[in-house]
Parts: sequence; structure tokens; C-alpha cells
Amino acid sequence: MSALMVDWLACYFIVAASAGGIGQMAPNRSWTVLALFFAEIAILSALQGATLGHRIFGVKIIRFADGGTITPLQALIRSALLVTVIFAITFDENGRGLHERFSGTVLTRS
Repeated sequence: MSALMVDWLACYFIVAASAGGIGQMAPNRSWTVLALFFAEIAILSALQGATLGHRIFGVKIIRFADGGTITPLQALIRSALLVTVIFAITFDENGRGLHERFSGTVLTRS
């Protein structure tokens, strides 16, 4: 969850900086933050297997079945389900979030 918070705050500060500061952000900018957050986790997960927050906390995303590198489709599914929040806070019997289960991924220490 800490890695998720780092990713969200990074996106928030990027949008705030582009708006001229936190005090200058319009209320409708929350959708911009969410869109940037989705793009960040989808792209970095697909290309590197880890987001900024994952790198800082020493974790990476791998395929659950064989421990290999995730595919871009898995990264897209995982990211889309993660931004809905419900899938991220609901866990299965293995302790994986449902966004990980449906995408066939798991977080592991790097």
C-alpha cells in the first residue's frame, strides 16, 4: 500500500505542478490525476515490471503461474482493476488482491 501511495502522490504533484501549484488546482483535476496514475502504473508495469513506488520499496510484479515477466495485457488488466480500488482492497485466500488474481500477477520482493 505504501508503494501505491508513492505512485498516487507522484501523479498528484505532477498535475499540481502543471496547474501552477496545489492551491491553483481546479476541482475537476482529480480525473487528470487518476488518468495519469493509470498511465503510470500501466506503462511502467508493462515495461519494467515495477512502478516508481515498487522500485522504492523493493518489490516487482511477476506472473503468478511461472514467475516470469508480465505481458502488456496483464499490466493493462491489473492497472484497470487497480484504479477501481475495490479489486485492490479485496483479497483471495493467497493474500493476493483480486486485481492480481484476475490479471495472473503477484507482487514479490526484488
